[in-house]
Amino acid sequence: MDWFYNWFDSFCHTFERCFIKDQNYLKLLEGLGVTIKVSLLAAAMGLVIGFLIALCNMSKNKPLRLIGKVYTDVIRGTPSVTQLMIIYFVIFATVNWEKWIIASIAFAINSGAYVSEIIRAGILSIDKGQTEAGRSLGLSKTQTMMSIVVPQAIKNIFPAMCNEFITLIKETAIVGYVGLMDIQKAGDFIKSATYEAFMPLIGIAIIYFILIKSLTLIFGAIEKKLRKSDIR
Repeated sequence: MDWFYNWFDSFCHTFERCFIKDQNYLKLLEGLGVTIKVSLLAAAMGLVIGFLIALCNMSKNKPLRLIGKVYTDVIRGTPSVTQLMIIYFVIFATVNWEKWIIASIAFAINSGAYVSEIIRAGILSIDKGQTEAGRSLGLSKTQTMMSIVVPQAIKNIFPAMCNEFITLIKETAIVGYVGLMDIQKAGDFIKSATYEAFMPLIGIAIIYFILIKSLTLIFGAIEKKLRKSDIR
């Protein structure tokens, strides 16, 4: 059993050096806060952008459809890290905003392209008879869309939207490229300071896993409530 005690002693020593010494755990907590802030703001803005682009893609107006198609093709056809650096170092280079807000805008623009396709698919999944019923009741096209089609589409697209949000959280791990101290960057800092790779990387993975698993359980409970109305 000596080998086990030696291993455990080494493990505890490495853990203390990586996370307790110099209060490195505070850097991880700070990074977690940055990750959550960026993800939430990006998700909110991405939802708005995605809805507008979805309407453009479904519009009968050719210029609007062209705008939607070009936006979707360009964003989905380029790496998110490249988009982040272009927006931060080029478009917002002279704007005196906080880094996490600019990063959120970059991720919102990226997420909006994927959200737009999710929303478009959800709207198209609703039977056309629902739209015809709304129009026959005297509702305008906009009223029919917002009062009848969209509420039904939300239940259909909710799982895909949750998956997109989880993907967005993991994608924010690249914000270190613009100098933000997120979870990944905090782990890299600890790794550089202690010359230990295993412990910081495992710590990062555990934090992401707990965060995403918690969100998965919450989203699952919400989806279950949304589906209750489908039970007859």
